[in-house]
Amino acid sequence: MASAKDRILDSFEDILIKEGERAATMDAVAAAAAVSKGGLLYHFPSKESMVEGLCERLEALTAEDAEKIGAASEGAARYYVRTSLYVDSPLDRAIVAVARLVQQGHPAAAQAFARIQDLWLKALEQALGSRPLAQAIKLMGDGLYYSATFFSGSALSSEVTDGEMEALLEQVDALVARN
Repeated sequence: MASAKDRILDSFEDILIKEGERAATMDAVAAAAAVSKGGLLYHFPSKESMVEGLCERLEALTAEDAEKIGAASEGAARYYVRTSLYVDSPLDRAIVAVARLVQQGHPAAAQAFARIQDLWLKALEQALGSRPLAQAIKLMGDGLYYSATFFSGSALSSEVTDGEMEALLEQVDALVARN
């Protein structure tokens, strides 16, 4: 069973994703996490401390992903683009929740988001040996992620089929080969 602290962060994340920042009150988070208000305050004395905890979670998950970029047997560029589809993973959920906080002007969230973007770019640049190529690959993956995350289920949704992904990865291979 998850620790109370993890349940609180999971609940905070879930409320942010489903209902937005305004709904993520201390009372709502405590109720969703099945902890007392005192229990919540023990781990997170303020809403801002929950924001910081969620940002720390996002940065830790991103660091793990950045390690995978460098170690990917298929190559860093293919890995980054292929994994740039929203699959409701812990990393996906943390990204969307922190993005909601960024939209509401939370400085800690904006700073964390900037750090994770830089971390991914540096991991790609190190693996690919070229900053412009790393930027191109990152923007390609980010576009896929943005589309999958924010337009899924809408009229603007464009689900990427396996065939389309393979064709896209062939273009990634061509970009990498040109470098």
